[in-house]
Amino acid sequence: MRERDIETYLRDRIKAVGGWAPKWTSPGNSGVPDRIVFLPGGHIIFVELKAPGGKPRPLQLAQHKRLRGLGCDVRVIDSKEQVDDLLKELT
Repeated sequence: MRERDIETYLRDRIKAVGGWAPKWTSPGNSGVPDRIVFLPGGHIIFVELKAPGGKPRPLQLAQHKRLRGLGCDVRVIDSKEQVDDLLKELT
């Protein structure tokens, strides 16, 4: 399975529960997570998507640390099951 497949699944599942998961592009800030997920109830989660077994690069880890230091929820997801688990947890 490719990262793109998991990303499409995330986007579709988030939409199905009434949320929004736009792509995050931030010029001049490489390594930011792939998607910002907005869920009903005010949940906002930054999601880094990887192919199964994939790990974030050092620059991505630095951005995750920065966001977490600001109190943000950052998740690394590498499977459709993890998408489902996230939704079970937050919806």
